[in-house]
Amino acid sequence: MTKSLCTKELYSTFLRVTSQRYSALSLSEVSPIELSHDSISRWLEEKHCQPKNIWNEAKTHVLETQGVLIADETVLNKSRSNKIELVRYQYSGTEHDVVKGIGMLNFLWVDENHNVCPMDVRIYEPKEDGKTKNDHFRELLQLAKERGVKPEAMIADSWYSSLDNLKCIRDYGWNFVMGLRKNRIVNKGEKLEQLTIPDVGLRIHLRGYGFITVFRFVSKNGRTDYVGTTIDNPTRNQIIALVRKRWEIEVFHRELKQTCGLEHCQARTSRAQRNHIVLSVLTWIKQAALRKQYNISFYQQQWNTIKDTIAAQLKYELTVI
Repeated sequence: MTKSLCTKELYSTFLRVTSQRYSALSLSEVSPIELSHDSISRWLEEKHCQPKNIWNEAKTHVLETQGVLIADETVLNKSRSNKIELVRYQYSGTEHDVVKGIGMLNFLWVDENHNVCPMDVRIYEPKEDGKTKNDHFRELLQLAKERGVKPEAMIADSWYSSLDNLKCIRDYGWNFVMGLRKNRIVNKGEKLEQLTIPDVGLRIHLRGYGFITVFRFVSKNGRTDYVGTTIDNPTRNQIIALVRKRWEIEVFHRELKQTCGLEHCQARTSRAQRNHIVLSVLTWIKQAALRKQYNISFYQQQWNTIKDTIAAQLKYELTVI
């Protein structure tokens, strides 16, 4: 077999600078070296990009700064794909419905200056490994602990606030700020929604765990959310600030999909999809580093990528045609 000329640097740079098409064919059409789309597809099938590659890029920043660890999942929409491995029907919080796609769990580090750094990812595919989302969550917790991560708090929504997960966080000596479902049993058999919770929070006994402090938040549309924490003497403003940091992972997911081609890989095999996902995250890390280096916004970065091409085409249209 002829050795492919594609490289991780070429593929990642293509993901970073393109804004419309992310296919192997598109890369072959614009590559600075002669490269067939078949060779790119073979390379993506044969490459073994691992989540540890993400950690290798992140570890210096994570271990040298104070911050929080945030976990959340996103679904890569594959509604038009029929023969792609890893694709399954699952609930999407973005769509508020069950969709066909690939489930991706992310651990994100957000430091005290709101700098964001992806740390690790896992793909949810129980048919391959038999693991639940919570299994992946606890594995990532363990790996973060082994790597020396020391977060101010672990932050996640109610999906990940099972007793096993909360006890795991406690065993590692970390605090948590986690969403709790309204029917969670507390104190002497009461449901969380039955309690009168003052703005300053309420000390409660979470069945099977122990004492925590819980806060109640009501949004403008009337939605009620409960947040539990093990932080000593927490204030409402402190919890609000920490919960708001969780929004960073939503922004991260959106940017991954809009600018790094996260959802656009149509390769059929699990290995190719996993490679593309890791390379998309590495591409985002490079983008974030460039934004910080040149002190530009996300939108300015996107405009810088295409403005020279638009200017050249305008000049051509106005002077030649």
